[in-house]
Amino acid sequence: MLPIDRESARRVADTYATAEAAGERARTLELLAARPREQVLVVGCGPGHLVDALAHSGSLVAAIDPDPYMVALARERCGDRATISQRGLAGPGSAPDGPFDAVACLQVLEFVDDVGASLRELHRVLRPGGRLLVLDTDWASLHWPGYGQDRHRLVRDAWCTCIPRPRLPHELGPLLRAAGFTGERAERVPMRGPASTGYGAMLREMVARSVPGRCGLTRDDADAWASGVAACGDEPFSLDRWFLTAQRG
Repeated sequence: MLPIDRESARRVADTYATAEAAGERARTLELLAARPREQVLVVGCGPGHLVDALAHSGSLVAAIDPDPYMVALARERCGDRATISQRGLAGPGSAPDGPFDAVACLQVLEFVDDVGASLRELHRVLRPGGRLLVLDTDWASLHWPGYGQDRHRLVRDAWCTCIPRPRLPHELGPLLRAAGFTGERAERVPMRGPASTGYGAMLREMVARSVPGRCGLTRDDADAWASGVAACGDEPFSLDRWFLTAQRG
């Protein structure tokens, strides 16, 4: 979920340091396959972990994020090894001009107002034949352990109303082609880990803070749900992320 203040930005930033996020980042680097001296744009850089890894591998990295707190963290992490600016992805002119050899767009498109316009902007800044890597989440796949699956499903549905496009990975193929991309491929990468620690605990906290007032849920409902999930210990939550790759035609 997009941060709305410094405290929510801090909670989101903390998720990048979890073991689950580190595994996902390793796969991101594999799929992006950036070579030394390639020009790479990271859209939605968060606190800069991926940007720093790319810079250390020899890529020439530019990065953007709309949140000032994330940008400050990324600049602190990366120093002068990357160019990081505060800006959001939207229509024409919203991304740095490039041309870039590769673009990684991470957990961004499910939140933008116009996915088609954003993809056309990424197409614009890529060189011909340049590579696009998109990561987004199928939030309807979110599963929590423990008793009361009907309540889990209600909380999941309420959380999905917080996301403009909670099932975007399943809609992206035609949108990529309409924006001028070719050769798209999809890869499902499940995120799975303990519900009471790491990414699971942080996601549980964000969900519990967000769902009151949605789908008839109260603050007491959300707190009771969160306590039940926390009591599951090492029982795993699971969530489907999707990588989509394509080239600029």
